[in-house]
Amino acid sequence: MYLALDFCPWTLTPITDDMPKRWRIANCDPLDVAALERAAGIPAVVAQLLMSRGIRDPREARQFLDPKLSGLREPAELPGAAAAAQLIFDAVEAKQRITIYGDYDADGMTATAILLRCLRLLGANVDFYVPHRVDEGYSLNDEALRLLAEKGTKMVVTVDCGVASIAEAELAKELGLTLIITDHHQTAATLPAAAAIVHPGLPGSKYPFPGLCGAAVAFKLAWSVCQCASEGKKVSDRLRAFLLQAVGLAAIGTVCDVVPLIDENRILVRFGLNSLKAEPTVGIEALLRKTKLDEKTFLEGEDIGFVIGPRLNAAGRLGQAEIAIELLTTDSQQRAGAIAQYIDELNSQRQSLERSIMLAASKQIKALDDLNSAPAIVLTDHQWHPGIIGVVAGRLAEKFHRPVVLVAADPLGIKPGIGSARSVAGFNLHAALAECGHLLQSHGGHAAAAGLKIMPGKFDAFRDAFCQVARERIDTENNSAELHIDAEASLQMLTRQTVEQIESLAPFGHGNARPMLCASKVRLTGQPKRMGATGHHLSMTFDQHGVKMRAVAFGGGDWQEELARIDGPLSIAFRPVINRYRGRVSVEIHLDDWHVES
Repeated sequence: MYLALDFCPWTLTPITDDMPKRWRIANCDPLDVAALERAAGIPAVVAQLLMSRGIRDPREARQFLDPKLSGLREPAELPGAAAAAQLIFDAVEAKQRITIYGDYDADGMTATAILLRCLRLLGANVDFYVPHRVDEGYSLNDEALRLLAEKGTKMVVTVDCGVASIAEAELAKELGLTLIITDHHQTAATLPAAAAIVHPGLPGSKYPFPGLCGAAVAFKLAWSVCQCASEGKKVSDRLRAFLLQAVGLAAIGTVCDVVPLIDENRILVRFGLNSLKAEPTVGIEALLRKTKLDEKTFLEGEDIGFVIGPRLNAAGRLGQAEIAIELLTTDSQQRAGAIAQYIDELNSQRQSLERSIMLAASKQIKALDDLNSAPAIVLTDHQWHPGIIGVVAGRLAEKFHRPVVLVAADPLGIKPGIGSARSVAGFNLHAALAECGHLLQSHGGHAAAAGLKIMPGKFDAFRDAFCQVARERIDTENNSAELHIDAEASLQMLTRQTVEQIESLAPFGHGNARPMLCASKVRLTGQPKRMGATGHHLSMTFDQHGVKMRAVAFGGGDWQEELARIDGPLSIAFRPVINRYRGRVSVEIHLDDWHVES
């Protein structure tokens, strides 16, 4: 079955409050699709979707659909891994105190847990340290290094951070600390003077895939340490069992850090999902029970991205990353159950704070006189939680398709405000903040996401300067969101067999999104209904030429009144899914966007 491309419109006028999205539909030649179908021995719909992802070679198509765990590159190929592993193993043998210096997001937590579990298994004298998100900020800091040295730490191994910590590396040397850096972030012109640096994208490196996350780098290092302990490439059965379990933790970090699910990342997530289901750690098992994911036949990438990841991140955002790392490393079922319950409550608290900030920010935006012409959105409030504003900034950037900076100001107006920024395609946040650096106490990050600190009294000047940079750098004629659609499909086409064929492209995530389809001349039957504990989501039924199908719009609760007023046909953009609930299997669609047809 080939999905048609002939009548779904490219651009339509929405009646929602969100910024209009331009629909861009992939254009695949049916003859090329048929050729790939024959050569690779795959269904036509799968061939078409692979081609829309740029995969045209039959061998590459088969490898994509059937990745092998053996496809992971040997850890010795990862720059710095072998040298770092030997240094760590020697420190383990010498019973030196080793501290894993982590990060407070899900990638950093899982990376910390991987190395911590590995070294504990080898009998190491090891602990971990995670800086407080608000009080200390990201990466190494002088105070923490001095504290670790005073406590007797001899070796510090960073995960998911440190490659830009030039001055801190010098301090570590002065304090007599052996510093090993494992990271995946952008390197600077100068590298830190560490004993070893493990990084897939080191300057001059020939490693073929620089897209690993922090947890994947930590996994490769742990694998190399296990080889040192086993005195060869083949590790002992005990260490092999650990590594297979660690693939699950690496999968969590990979999905949550939104790195592209291609190459080694696809392998890690595909087999990591199996590991999380079949051989979870005690803590992950407790979290699966708490969220009822244990009732699923198999786990999907979205289960990490929308259920597991947010709960781990909630702990980090609310300054309690240590409790999440304890969950990932404990062997006590009782303790794991208690932490899983607590983290679930933290996530509810995070959701409540997020809704509150979103509401307050939306009110400020509605009060703006020049929103349509504003090149960026820069807002502040002293009641906002600094650990949550980044999530809201991301949602606002997606909704209004322009850079967003939110600053949580100090209520007393004494301490610097803490800001989070999120960008849109084509606008480099890191460079923009650098141009406004004279108005900031500090800033850091990369092109898509960044953080900053700003002293009281500087906000207005910063807002003006940042908006001016955005005005100069952003092409306003193209300043609208685009929705990339794989193909047009009628609801009649979406049989269980077809959708199961589409599912063969899983795991889905960044770089391999669940296929987006569109359909036209679709009508609502009945009234859309809010769903979920907070009414944040929407449930409805669509009809197209007599074929009815249930649809869910996650986060689309605010569409209810608008959709309820519509009596005519719609064009909809959606992702088809297989819904498995209490033994029942059915096809439904997840609504992403919609337009009224003229």
